[in-house]
Amino acid sequence: MEHAGEDQICHASEQMYCVERRVYNQGTLQEQLHKKETTPLPLSQKIARSCRCSSKKVKSVLCSFFPIFTWLPHYPVKEYLLGDIISGISTGVMQLPQGLAYALLAALPPVFGLYSSFYPVFLYTFFGTSRHISIGTFAVISLMIGGVVVREAPDEMFDSVGTNSTNSTDLDSFTARDDMRVKVAVAVTLLSGIIQFCLGLLRFGFVAIYLTEPLVRGFTTAAAVHVFTSQLKYLLGVNTKRFSGPLSFLYSLSAVFSNIATTNVAALVVGLVCIVLLMIGKEINDRFKKKLPVPIPMEIIVVVIGTGVSAGMNLTQSYGVDVVGAIPKGLRPPQVPDISLISKVYVDAIAIALVGFSMTISMAKIFALKHGYTVDGNQELIALGICNSAGSFFQTFAITCSMSRSLVQEGTGGKTQIAGTLSSIMVLLVIVAIGYLFEPLPQAVLAAIVMVNLKGMFKQFGDIPYFWRTSRIELAIWIVAFLSSVLLGLDYGLITSIAFAMITIIYRTQSPQYRILGQIPGTDIYCDVEEYEEVKECPGIKIFQANTSLYFANSDLYINALKKKTGIDPCAILTARKKAQKKRAKELKHLHEHKKKAVLKMTNDTENTMKHEVMNDKLSLNGKFSAAEAAVRDSSPDELEHFMEPATAIHSIVLDFSPVNFVDSVGVKALKTIIKEYEETGISVYITGCNESVMDNLAKLHFLDQAALRSLLFPSIHDAILTSQMKGPRALQTILDAV
Repeated sequence: MEHAGEDQICHASEQMYCVERRVYNQGTLQEQLHKKETTPLPLSQKIARSCRCSSKKVKSVLCSFFPIFTWLPHYPVKEYLLGDIISGISTGVMQLPQGLAYALLAALPPVFGLYSSFYPVFLYTFFGTSRHISIGTFAVISLMIGGVVVREAPDEMFDSVGTNSTNSTDLDSFTARDDMRVKVAVAVTLLSGIIQFCLGLLRFGFVAIYLTEPLVRGFTTAAAVHVFTSQLKYLLGVNTKRFSGPLSFLYSLSAVFSNIATTNVAALVVGLVCIVLLMIGKEINDRFKKKLPVPIPMEIIVVVIGTGVSAGMNLTQSYGVDVVGAIPKGLRPPQVPDISLISKVYVDAIAIALVGFSMTISMAKIFALKHGYTVDGNQELIALGICNSAGSFFQTFAITCSMSRSLVQEGTGGKTQIAGTLSSIMVLLVIVAIGYLFEPLPQAVLAAIVMVNLKGMFKQFGDIPYFWRTSRIELAIWIVAFLSSVLLGLDYGLITSIAFAMITIIYRTQSPQYRILGQIPGTDIYCDVEEYEEVKECPGIKIFQANTSLYFANSDLYINALKKKTGIDPCAILTARKKAQKKRAKELKHLHEHKKKAVLKMTNDTENTMKHEVMNDKLSLNGKFSAAEAAVRDSSPDELEHFMEPATAIHSIVLDFSPVNFVDSVGVKALKTIIKEYEETGISVYITGCNESVMDNLAKLHFLDQAALRSLLFPSIHDAILTSQMKGPRALQTILDAV
């Protein structure tokens, strides 16, 4: 029985099929196909149908704008609620210290990081399509916000007196510098939200494809370098100004190391101890994640310990350690953003909007694929736009998806965004009730949290050997994104890397792979003759394939590659032929003149002398004439021998268009040129494998208007090969006339 089963498997793997049909070209194939008739609706009916209102349509529109209604009515409480509660608490515990820390990255008072961890998270629950990502503050976006804030509100704009936040818990205790920086951050957030919302309404979710994975990974690695550098001053406890713009990375390093002698040892010890504890905690969580019901919340543990030690030892007064300071109780009332600042920050807002969306949609797609549902890129843009623009009225700064929190939210059993809502409620409780407990928290602790959370981004340096092995072009994108973002700043670096990525697209379309195909004997399958030993070229036929579309940017390259790969240059052949014909005409003319001179000479002599000379010279003249004629006859083939040798055995060229996606007017002209030049040398050209899109292009560009040209199109390579073998060498004058 076992042998019988193996025989059945082998027999199934060697199944055969046999098809007997006529040889088609595109014209004869279309005669057997009839397109479905569609009657377009009048404009009035289209408008009436689109404006028609029904309960089903209202429900569909409502669910598309509020995705929460697609899953909340069917929420399985017994199955999901416990996991969402545990996930929400775990994520909220991470959200608190990260919100405080990332506010420092944004050059804002820490409480604004808590605001940004509440309002947007709550709003995303209603408008987002992902059920697992954690929305809120994120290091890269916070740093980009901080760069704009410091540029528009530098320390030099304000007096040295009162530039630090006081320890008061009054909502109006912030300094003029803090107020100005909050206004700048809020203006950027409002504009980036509006940009995201408008792109979502215009169905521009596809813009994320230009932020390719190597670009994003190189960009975020550079951002990690910037973030790490910006936190050195807090870890060492040195006072330096914050830099933004091109070369800010180098200026920041220079400022830190020039003040290294003023390092606060107490702050450094606190920071290093926190880094060690966090690294140990993350290592335990990674190693025992399958056994732990929830990850150990090391970040909040470190915050609590750091706050307790700072308060107990009075680190601020005794050792001069900088602390978080005032965290006002309660929520600030809504306030209209300062619109006058928008003209100064619109470039930064565009970059922040694109980067924020790219981070969100990439993580959302990963979790959606894992858990078997779909996310809508356009709705994600709308959701982020609402979170940012609406949140800006409550003094939040721009948010996006956090990779570390999203992994925790999904890994601890979170099923829906109810977990996100619970985490935002935890943040709200801290803001309203117990925020003052974190006022003694050393800034070195927050710097340690930020630095340790960069571990995953720094691991992306491992992309370099990976892309070196797989794709040098993607490696180039990664390196350009990294270096430009490190040296020029994140905003100009992003623009530079996107421009470079687009250049690589042009380079790839202009540098495709060109192949000569051959037949696998006994089949209708054609492969690269240089790749496989079994593949043989069809006698007298060259099959040419290019894995690119044919348009203005590469039409000349296509023609040159065709001549090089086939070994036949019709222009050289025609030039040599004309040169040989011209030489032959010159020889004939010379021979005619020679005969004419001989006759004139004979008529001037006497009759006897003439007869004698004619009888004696006849052989000489005839010998000269014969030699000249022989030279003329022999010159032509000798002249063409070098150029015609490759073409003597080739009577047909087949252009495989199966990889071609579109053809423009320049491409059609190139096709006509190819057909005309090769037909003039007696070589027929056939085009095969055109898809419907390419056929539409050819029809609109009038390539199919001439029946002679239509007869050159075939649905498959094999049809063209059989036709070519039946007809053999030929030169169609009708095709020449049509072209």
